[in-house]
Formats: sequence, C-alpha cells, structure tokens
Amino acid sequence: MIIREIAEILETLAPLSTAEDFDNVGLLVGDPTQQVNGILVTLDTLESVVDEAIDKKCNLIISFHPIIFGGLKTLTGSTYVERVVMKAIKNDIAIYALHTALDNSPNGVNAKLCDVLGILDPKILIPKASGLRKLTTYVPKDKAPDLLQALFDAGAGHIGDYSHCSFQLQGTGSFKPLENAKPTLGTKGELHTEEETQIQVVLPTHKKGSVIAALYDHHPYEEVAYEIFEMENTNKHLGMGMIGEFKEALSETKFLDLVKTKLKTGGIRHSSLLGKRIKKVAVLGGSGAFAIASAKAQEADAFITADLKYHQFYEAEGQILLLDVGHYESEQFTKALIHDYLRKKIANFALLISESITNPVYYY
Repeated sequence: MIIREIAEILETLAPLSTAEDFDNVGLLVGDPTQQVNGILVTLDTLESVVDEAIDKKCNLIISFHPIIFGGLKTLTGSTYVERVVMKAIKNDIAIYALHTALDNSPNGVNAKLCDVLGILDPKILIPKASGLRKLTTYVPKDKAPDLLQALFDAGAGHIGDYSHCSFQLQGTGSFKPLENAKPTLGTKGELHTEEETQIQVVLPTHKKGSVIAALYDHHPYEEVAYEIFEMENTNKHLGMGMIGEFKEALSETKFLDLVKTKLKTGGIRHSSLLGKRIKKVAVLGGSGAFAIASAKAQEADAFITADLKYHQFYEAEGQILLLDVGHYESEQFTKALIHDYLRKKIANFALLISESITNPVYYY
C-alpha cells in the first residue's frame, strides 16, 4: 500500500475536515505516493520515535500530536522539532498526524477514555457546528432511483445512525438545447419539458468530492444542475468531549481511586470534594478547560480533563468535581485506538505500537 491509501483509511475514522481550524493534521512529512513498508503508531513524534521507526523498518509514523504545529522558518536542527523533521526526511520516513480530527470523532479519543473508565452510553459533550452540506439536484423521474443510490454509495444520506436519507419532490423541468449542445433528451433549438425528481440529500463536508463525482458519473444530462448549501446545524455525533454515566454511582473517593488506577497517573489535581456521589461524568482528553461550562450545563457530577490552571478550578463553583489527570494520561490510550482500528482494516500488515514513552511530565 502507499501512504495515500493508508491516509484514506484513517480518514474514515478521523476525517481531516473535522479538525479544528487552528490545528495541523494530515501528512506533515513525506510523499503520499511512497510505498509503505511498516507503520509505527505513537502519541508524539520525537527523535526517539524516529529512531525506533528506523530500527523497526517502519517508514510511516502515525502520530496523534502533530510535530509541526506552527510554521517552520528554518531547518538547522536547533530545536527538537527541526531535528525530528530532518531525521525523518533523511531516512525517508513519513509522518501523519490526526490530533483534533480524532478528538472530534465519535469513536475517537474521548470514546476510548470512556471505555477505559467504564462510562456507559457516552454522547458528545460539545457538538461541532456545521460539518454538513445539503445537495439539491434534478433528474428525469425514471433515472432518480439509480442516481440516488449512487449518491448514497458515495457517502451522502447519512444522518446519525440512519442511512439512505433523502427528500424528493416531483415537478416539471424545462430547457432548450442550443447549437453546440449534445442533449440526452430533447431537440436542439426546441423548448423541452421533462417530468423530473428533485433530490435533496445531506453529506459530510469531507465527502463532498466523492459525492459530486458520483453525481456527474451517474446523471444522464450533459449539463448537471445542482446546488450545495452549507448547513449551520450542529452535529450531535461529532465534536469535543463526551458525557455518560457509570452503571452505579460511586463515592468521590472511590471515583478518584478508579480514575487514578485506570489512567495510571502519578497524581490527580482536583477541585474541592462536594460530598455527593458520582454517576454522570464528562471527559475531554487533553486541554479541556473550555468545556467546564458545558459539563456543568449538562449536570455532570464530575469532569475529567487536563491542563487546568489555578483559577479554573474555581469554576467548579460547588456544582461539579473537576479533575486534572495529566495531558499524557488522558490521551495515552490513543495509540491502541489507532492501532486497533488499522489492524481491522489492513490485516497482515507490519503495524506496530511505539514503545517510546513520550510523556514529558514526571511525578516525584
């Protein structure tokens, strides 16, 4: 397989179009047409990880965090970022990053965190705005079923847990083929009317290209009339963080013990205990202070995240137990998530989880 084919598989889990605007995701280093000999999955791409890839003969590193975040103005080896990029290039090793595309995935970082902690039936905490388009097109009535199926096959018509979603109207279309036209129906120079079906389907932004290609490939008309609208709807199946419940409520101390044990953290920073049992829990791997208000609004008993600042603990306001478990600790299971997903898609392929511990934080 080539890198582009691996990237296409990864996009079925974490479409790059769903990443946050500030982020840097996708293929950061390498040639998309390069043949892949082996894949090393990591949380962070450090020099030690590149060395590991070299030793294990892996020429593609799939990383959660992007090694290149801001712009690189030089490649002199003066920073760890430059040294990583230079070593990767010298050894023909490609680097692909998922980051917030996987954060926003309904089967991504936070779903995995809920699974590890035993949080049941998790839902998106902060649904992502838009991410959807609506396609409207017009086709001769007898050709509508075939065209509609082609659009479905290309990725249109999915709304949450439902597929093959569409809306259709019947009407009359009119057109006059001009001198250079090659009409499928009608005669040059004569006004033609045709019983047509108006088709409306929704589609995710990252499927726009494939859906439009299917529209042109399967539409009978020489000139295809269609419109695409950006939808402002929030997508409850896509977004940051998750919220769910334990099967049974836990005391605060047992809850803290559970989190500390499952996440193998050296310590948990938390807001004041409230003397109530914990059942409804929100999670957001990585830096998640921005979601405190959402967790409170949805009446979570506790919120598990990382990188909380001193004053942000005050935002608990006696309503919620805030936990800072550590950035690495909250995202550590991402390697296994990516590895297991790819293993199901490309069995019998050299696919390894990095053994390098990339956590830069230590506890005394």
